[in-house]
Amino acid sequence: MVCYKKGLALLCTGILSSVQAVYLNLNDSQSLNNASALVAVGLMDYYTGTQYGQTIGMFSNPYYWWEAGGAWGCMLDYWYFLNNDTYNDLILQALVYQSGERNDYVPLNQSTTEGNDDQAFWGIAAITAAERNFTNPPPDEPQWLYLAQATFNTMALRWDTGTCNGGLRWQIFVWNSGYDYKNSVSNGALFHLAARLARYTGNHTYVEWAERVYDWMLGIKLISPGETKYVYDGVMVTDNCSGTPVSYQWTYNQGLLLSGCAYLYNYTKDETWGTRTWQFLNSSNVFFNNSVLYEATCQNYGTCNNDQRSFKAYFIRFLGATAQLIPETRDKIMNWINTSALASAQSCNGGLDGHTCGLDWSHDGWDGYYGLGEQMAALEAMVNTKCLDKPPPYNSTNGGTSNGSGAAGTEQGATNLSPLNITAGSKAGAAIITCVIGISIITAGVWLII
Repeated sequence: MVCYKKGLALLCTGILSSVQAVYLNLNDSQSLNNASALVAVGLMDYYTGTQYGQTIGMFSNPYYWWEAGGAWGCMLDYWYFLNNDTYNDLILQALVYQSGERNDYVPLNQSTTEGNDDQAFWGIAAITAAERNFTNPPPDEPQWLYLAQATFNTMALRWDTGTCNGGLRWQIFVWNSGYDYKNSVSNGALFHLAARLARYTGNHTYVEWAERVYDWMLGIKLISPGETKYVYDGVMVTDNCSGTPVSYQWTYNQGLLLSGCAYLYNYTKDETWGTRTWQFLNSSNVFFNNSVLYEATCQNYGTCNNDQRSFKAYFIRFLGATAQLIPETRDKIMNWINTSALASAQSCNGGLDGHTCGLDWSHDGWDGYYGLGEQMAALEAMVNTKCLDKPPPYNSTNGGTSNGSGAAGTEQGATNLSPLNITAGSKAGAAIITCVIGISIITAGVWLII
């Protein structure tokens, strides 16, 4: 097989007639539709939720529950940007089923192994559904905004001032490896959700939470000081987070902070958030080689694990949202997205089906890697080439129809978490969360009964 670029088209020759290969021309909408459809089929080949005896919403081993949430967020992008509703029934079914018995994305089948970051990626999918007016669940089921608020509220309840003067631990439960680690993906996701809920609901309490999380991350150097903004992996609590952070830089951490700042700037018009958006965007150059996205910490060394091979998908998703929200960023971002889309497409010519995507998009053709993460990343790159054809995310005042509650996730069994007083007038936002800042992470252990 030989693939070569001709203008904005990617041409591949020498493909066996028995397989379907990816062809992408960014000037031809039908080409994009066909190419993305093939990659989406490859992604859904890993879905097992419709098989007898398998769990709705879950993908095959070795893909963990959190990545399933990320994958459904990817399929929401596929539906929205390319107007393709092929998988909408499955998306709706998965996001509702996995919300769990308390509608907070802590389902019983995950309730002893789940981490804060795991929960967050399902909540991010829910707020994405709300912002895009995805088909609402039946009236007797929790709505998208409610699910996102419940995710945020239950995460905020775990804010731990007992160590490091704040922050979320990586893990929820004390017996899980990583409980003594406060990482950027958990805290960055809390910041990210706060920013999006602030913009959607118009409730300033979420802005206050976003500021709290950002300032804490900056204070313990998970966010680098100065104008160049890098996001580092995490820090141990054993020395009260006074040690040097683990310096790994991952695309999805960068994207959580970048797009969170963009949401806050779009909502508040505060130039502080606009400046921070540009700082994170400019420092994102570290993840590009000739405008082609790569996972800098592991990709060139052949050490990316199954989780890490999906990180580029979320980063591209967050780049697209940033471009939608802040017009001045579009030239830079769309150059990255378009170049990466073409590069990813030429990697999607492997496997027995002919449209299995690889990890290294700078490699000439398929590099031999394959998996759910590779399909997700390539699909996000392709569909986000159309992100500017859609309006910015909806909110409750300009077309968003999803309903929620400021007390989401805490109405039932709230006394099992903390002695909260929830007022009846908290529908629109997060009045509840202002009174839980002092809750110790020690209380997280009682979540076992959930």
